[in-house]
Amino acid sequence: MSRGIRRRVPALVVSAVALVTALGGTVYAAGKINGHSIKVKSLPGNRLAIGSVPGNRLKPGTIPSTQLAPGSIQGDRLAPGSVTGVQVDVSTLGQVPSAVFADKAESAKDAETALKAATAENAERVNGYEAGCNPSTVLFAGACWQTSTNSTAMTPANAAASCANEGGELPAPLLLAAFSQQPGITIAAGDEWTGDLTNVSGLNSYSAVTVSSAGEINFAAFNATKKFRCVIPLLS
Repeated sequence: MSRGIRRRVPALVVSAVALVTALGGTVYAAGKINGHSIKVKSLPGNRLAIGSVPGNRLKPGTIPSTQLAPGSIQGDRLAPGSVTGVQVDVSTLGQVPSAVFADKAESAKDAETALKAATAENAERVNGYEAGCNPSTVLFAGACWQTSTNSTAMTPANAAASCANEGGELPAPLLLAAFSQQPGITIAAGDEWTGDLTNVSGLNSYSAVTVSSAGEINFAAFNATKKFRCVIPLLS
């Protein structure tokens, strides 16, 4: 019996040594495994611990935007031009300071035009521009007519110069006669000047056409003084 046991001892020792060597090799191999030893795509994502892979180790485009948590990427980490207006929620943006004035001016070309349009009466759009008449005038026959006459009687030449300084001119006779029939319009007593001349007899010797309170057309000498009203173009 003892003789059989002695024969088995060497074989048992050899087996033990082989087992220890095998286990030692396994531990050694486990200690030597790193990212370079792993075959590409051999590990599924759900086998990786959270935070075990830094962002700089990820291939661009490997994570779709639908997999990113809101707020997980800071604005300074975005490439210039990577976010367009399509991705921006407009309701989260405040109003641009200049847009406050744009709301009031609408499509006015500049602030001066917008100011005139805001205070004008009978404002209309002409060739894309805001145009209107000042409060002291009314829209008639495509222009802004003064609703009352000038306070000082003048000669026709001085009356024409006064209207020119206001950016307008004396009205045409037939149009002034028609304007005199508008509600609330009264022609000054003693007739009003128009821009037409008649009876030119020499140098600075002429007569200018007038319109009476009844809408009648007449004329007066160049040195006579009368009241007048100006016609301002709708676009000045």
